[in-house]
Amino acid sequence: MKKILVLCTGNSCRSQIAEGYLRHFAGNKAEVYSAGVETHGVNPRAIETMAEDGIDISKHTSNNMDEYRDVNFDFVITVCDNAKERCPFFPSMAKKFHRNFPDPAKAKGSEEEIKQQFRDVRQQIKDYSVDFIKTNLS
Repeated sequence: MKKILVLCTGNSCRSQIAEGYLRHFAGNKAEVYSAGVETHGVNPRAIETMAEDGIDISKHTSNNMDEYRDVNFDFVITVCDNAKERCPFFPSMAKKFHRNFPDPAKAKGSEEEIKQQFRDVRQQIKDYSVDFIKTNLS
């Protein structure tokens, strides 16, 4: 079974959404983890936005990348530029991937505009996750 780590700055939104979708689409082909270079807790709007699409991430925890130093990952995906720049060296042969997604936690505007920005980022991450699984685990 392949092991995938998704890294972001605070492990609160983008990496949590990606973990949820990658787990969903990989099924029993992969173990998926997410972490941050810092931990900010799982964003309630990320949980709500994923629930709208039928994915429950309410039990996810916000983890620091140091917790996974000894795990031999097959893939490490950074989902923001900050995490890519601060991504540690993992002593494995992990293939590294990068895709910078907008940070929905920084969304501004009315409540509905903020929710829409979360949905837009969710869709981008969903599309990326489907493609990643098809390309790398099929």
